[in-house]
Amino acid sequence: MKYIFKPKIISLVQHDLIGRKQLTTDIFAGVVVGIVALPLAIAFAVASGVSPDKGLVTAVIAGFIISLLGGSRVQIGGPTGAFVVIVYTIIQKYGIDGLIISTVMAGIILIIFGLLKLGTLLKFIPHPLVIGFTSGIALVIFSIQVKDAMGLTGSVPSGFIEKWAYYFSSAGNMNWSSILICLVTIIITLFSKKITAKIPGSFIAIILVSTGVYLSGADVATIGSVFGDIPSGFKLTLPQIKIENIAEYMGPALTIALLGGIESLLSAVVSDGMIGSTHRSNTELIAQGIANVLTPFFGGIPATGAIARTATNVKNGGRTPVAGIVHALTLLLIMLFFGKYAGLIPMSCLAGILMVVAYNMSEWKSFVSILRGSVFDIIVLLTTFFLTVLVDLTVAIEIGVVLSSLLFMKRMADAGKYSIAEPDIDLAENYSDIPKSIGIFEVSGPFFFGSAKEYSELMKSTGQKSKVLIIRMRHVPFIDSTGIHNLREAIKNIQAGGTKVMLSGVNEIVRQDLVRGRIVFLIGKANVFEKFSDAIEIAKQLVTLKTDKPLITQPSE
Repeated sequence: MKYIFKPKIISLVQHDLIGRKQLTTDIFAGVVVGIVALPLAIAFAVASGVSPDKGLVTAVIAGFIISLLGGSRVQIGGPTGAFVVIVYTIIQKYGIDGLIISTVMAGIILIIFGLLKLGTLLKFIPHPLVIGFTSGIALVIFSIQVKDAMGLTGSVPSGFIEKWAYYFSSAGNMNWSSILICLVTIIITLFSKKITAKIPGSFIAIILVSTGVYLSGADVATIGSVFGDIPSGFKLTLPQIKIENIAEYMGPALTIALLGGIESLLSAVVSDGMIGSTHRSNTELIAQGIANVLTPFFGGIPATGAIARTATNVKNGGRTPVAGIVHALTLLLIMLFFGKYAGLIPMSCLAGILMVVAYNMSEWKSFVSILRGSVFDIIVLLTTFFLTVLVDLTVAIEIGVVLSSLLFMKRMADAGKYSIAEPDIDLAENYSDIPKSIGIFEVSGPFFFGSAKEYSELMKSTGQKSKVLIIRMRHVPFIDSTGIHNLREAIKNIQAGGTKVMLSGVNEIVRQDLVRGRIVFLIGKANVFEKFSDAIEIAKQLVTLKTDKPLITQPSE
């Protein structure tokens, strides 16, 4: 059991890795992240269709639990944009009680995932699928905010197309003060970093805009006018549970669990690369599960690891879970003593902040990159994207996973049909005259979403021990966009350590994908070789160590 669940903070304390100097830095980082999280927690709650205090409660309770019990050193937990669409849909269909039950069930599912050691299943989620639903969620979030940005009142249709039809038909009823506030908020949020990088633009925008609106007496909707007074404490909430209706919540619960697990582990992987650490995926899932089981009973909404806030933590020096705990305590103090002032925030100001969030999470560069790639990846991307926007996120994920599997089988069948059989002559090759400082990494089989993460991790490990790393790809029939994404990140990591990367044996189909994915540009055309012998000859010229047997790494299937 100790290998399945062991919070990172326990290991750091056991090895005396939280010194006084680091503790001071973590406290400072936690306060900064708390300030960053304040407007986002309020905005995500409002966008989800719940009162702003529910976002603050989530950031405080879930943020504290995730940092205290999680498997990452620097993960910051709380409400995120990814859950906005899910929460909004659940409330529309099942109400607050349905949201509480679905979130608790999702937490239990996450705990089960962790206990069954399913944390590594993240590698089986294709990159186009992740980008598809992330971009789709971003577009939906943006669309929801248009109402407040325009200063419209009344109910808005739930359907995407119907919603935009309503906006265009209501153009004559716009509140120009609301539009101006939204635009000013966007400008401040985007450009304030040129003045100060320490204080988040969204926080500056809320302070300046809310003050300006209050002093001018502008006739616009505010949090106070829409939601009333903001509670400055916690209240225990128990839902009305009907056993016969539990099955109805399984779909929403599974969607929350899958999306929360994916986003949390992605955030942990990103932060690992930033600090050179390794997270415990199963511990992280269990911590996320516990947070989502407990938080709803105090009025919270679903929570997961937040990539942007985690990155902010790292950039401000946070290196231990203490920073995440301080972030939660900072928000608690703000909620207790300054929560009443949140009622002054204009709804159009929150809309501007969320529009910036939607743009940042749209992943449009990755979206365009995938559109330049394989037709199979494009199909998964666009299918997931349009299903997320026009139908439902749960349906999008389910169909996206099935479609990815079917298309992978199709690509494997095509690769086997058109490949030319050739003997595996590894055993006949003599590596004795190759310098030890030249690493050789052999990729055997398709470089796809199921193997991409393992390959990239092994590549980074091999590259760190070599001056030159030759990646042999003679047995790679194809590479998908997940493989492109992971290979690119691995090469960047290896190059950052001073190791030169070369490719050999790349077939024409794979070469075209590597060109479209900017991999060839990353390592240079001169470092892509048709023959392994040519790569070795150039590599030898780049190293000066004595001749010895090289490090050869070939991952097991």
